[in-house]
Amino acid sequence: MLIDVHAHYENARYDKDRDETIEAVRRSGVERIINSGASVKSSKASLELAEKYDFVYATAGIHPHEAKNAPFDAIDILAGLLKHEKALAIGEIGLDFHYDFSNRESQRHWFAKQMDFAAEAKYPVVIHDREAHRECLEMAQRYAGAVKGIFHCYTGSLEMALELAKLGYMMSFGGMVTFAGAADCREVVSGLPLEYMLLETDCPYLAPHPHRGKRNDSGYLPLIAEAIAELKHIDIEEVISKTGENAKHCFGMA
Repeated sequence: MLIDVHAHYENARYDKDRDETIEAVRRSGVERIINSGASVKSSKASLELAEKYDFVYATAGIHPHEAKNAPFDAIDILAGLLKHEKALAIGEIGLDFHYDFSNRESQRHWFAKQMDFAAEAKYPVVIHDREAHRECLEMAQRYAGAVKGIFHCYTGSLEMALELAKLGYMMSFGGMVTFAGAADCREVVSGLPLEYMLLETDCPYLAPHPHRGKRNDSGYLPLIAEAIAELKHIDIEEVISKTGENAKHCFGMA
């Protein structure tokens, strides 16, 4: 089953042709999409998409970029959104020390608050980790046994990925695995067992080669699966089948 575990179709870059794009993705063979929330507003928009399309699901969370704007009662709001039958996880949450659009203390505060909520409410999490590998790994270790989920668009080391796998996390990979300069990413894909891997696009960002720089969508997912298959010396059908099974298990989808 071809599943895109991380997309952003609520993004303004789809405003002119959102419905047409999603329908084209369906026709291309993508069977499920998980649209990831990044703020209260985008989490609500993600759920609206999930209500409109039977093959779209959603997550709800406060992205590190949005930490500075999070309302004081954000956890209560997220709790309400996550009661929706098509809401699958808390996310995306985490730390981004590359852009620092929110100050780091604010990022840490809301990351911890949402991990607390995930532990209490028994939801998986979708973690955004950019140039904050040590702290994100420490957070996962702090909640070992209580919280599981995915590290999306994984950019850490193979050693860290294997440690996260022991903690019950999966790693999702997108267009970066097709980039000529992404040797570290390909090393992780080569060494990490397929049972811990998922496919994503992070669209509209990170379109895979040969579409790099263009607006991304889930129709490009087979290019990512093909790159992983080549690195692991297996058939693309095996990548699609196993990552689909992994996604269903991780997010509790039937």
